[in-house]
Amino acid sequence: MTKATEKTPSFEKAMGRLEKIVEKLDDGNLPLDESLALFKEGTKLAKLCRELLAQAEVQVKEALRDVEPTRTDDAGGDDDFDEPEL
Repeated sequence: MTKATEKTPSFEKAMGRLEKIVEKLDDGNLPLDESLALFKEGTKLAKLCRELLAQAEVQVKEALRDVEPTRTDDAGGDDDFDEPEL
């Protein structure tokens, strides 16, 4: 594992930490400097979560592309089966 991979938290860990930050900020009982530091950390975690979700979306689309049948004729030309009439 590379150092970058070791330092990057999983989506679940990042979301868990982000939720704790939101709870602390919602309390409103923190000094300004601590609130600002938590806010900055939260924005970084939110960005990381968006990136991880985007990567997962790409992987899902690729996996679906591998299992979905491809059709060369969208008009329904010479298929091996006939669709039932309604």
